[in-house]
Amino acid sequence: MLEIRPNCECCDQDLPPDSTEAVICTFECTFCRTCAEERFHGICPNCGGEFSRRPVRPAPLLIKYPASTKRTHNPKCIPTAQAKA
Repeated sequence: MLEIRPNCECCDQDLPPDSTEAVICTFECTFCRTCAEERFHGICPNCGGEFSRRPVRPAPLLIKYPASTKRTHNPKCIPTAQAKA
């Protein structure tokens, strides 16, 4: 079962369980669509795998199978000049 991680590992944007902007790789590294496409050109910077849209877990199932609340963020993925902008 997918963890449904709560944020983009690069820019730290919130990605709630119903977000259609979340993408994952085969290891479930999680990124927003913008970072995945514009920064990484569709290739996961962690494992080299391709990204797919993260499925949305239906709301009734979130009660029994909640999404993860553990945030993973690597501020080094954004160049310093962009991070300060």
